[in-house]
Amino acid sequence: MVQTRYAPDRGLQARMGLTMFLLGVVFVAFVVALVFILAAFKVGAGAIIFLAVLLGGGLTFGSLFWSDKIALRASGAQEVSPEEAPKLHGIVDRLCALADMPKPRVAIAQADMPNAFATGRNTKNAVLCVTTGLMRRLDDKELEGVIAHEMSHVAHKDVVVMTIASFLGIVAGLLVRFAFYGELFGGGGGRGGNNNNNNGGALPILLIVMAVSVVVYAISFLLIRLLSRYRELAADRAGALLTGQPSALASALTKVSGAMSAIPTKDLREAQALNAFYFAPALKANTTTLSSVFSTHPSLERRLQQLSEISAQLGR
Repeated sequence: MVQTRYAPDRGLQARMGLTMFLLGVVFVAFVVALVFILAAFKVGAGAIIFLAVLLGGGLTFGSLFWSDKIALRASGAQEVSPEEAPKLHGIVDRLCALADMPKPRVAIAQADMPNAFATGRNTKNAVLCVTTGLMRRLDDKELEGVIAHEMSHVAHKDVVVMTIASFLGIVAGLLVRFAFYGELFGGGGGRGGNNNNNNGGALPILLIVMAVSVVVYAISFLLIRLLSRYRELAADRAGALLTGQPSALASALTKVSGAMSAIPTKDLREAQALNAFYFAPALKANTTTLSSVFSTHPSLERRLQQLSEISAQLGR
């Protein structure tokens, strides 16, 4: 972790570490299973796996090193100078001084949806973005709490963590796509025989690989979602402790979540591509158990509960 004054959360860090370990186990198990299946049907797997890892690594590298540019373009945000947004820059300057970290670039998105995000592979290549809807709805203390939350993602290198976690799923998905679209199993029926026999033998191999891939993808997806919820709780805690105002962050959460219900569904759907980055997910409130399992963020109730506990600890 980069050395800043953001308070570490050992419990959440341990959970995130365990989740990353489980993702690694799932990925290794998938590769081993794929090699075993292909070897059993006398189909070479080394070149396939190498190509998938190479391409997946390239995609991951690009996502990591250009995450700031990708996110700004997707949100339609523009970087602003201290002269163009003095209040916003003033809050960021104060938090950077408190956290002892470099100042990120600052951007504003012209959107009514109240939200914010920060991204970048490290503190020297980070960008913070807030929407006009967020600035209009929150007071200075609440806005400071949201920005402290977002900057903690950068301080804790959450973008790196989530990108590495996603790399495992990217490679697994590429392996399946290569098998399916590249007709790599054409010789699965054995070393001899005509094309009809080969095609007939390829079908069971393809079905087995697809069945394994579905299971692996489902497990990986759920683990990544779990990891995302952990990091949001960690960011809430770190941001609240840095500012010493957990009640302001709780108030901001309540306002933002409530305002989401007034945003047109079409606008929320268009913004959902950035849900993993956002301070609050761009969707209508849904309290069902199934939705909470698939969510990128903890429930509002869970986040408010943690902030209430922090308030009690600080005696405020």
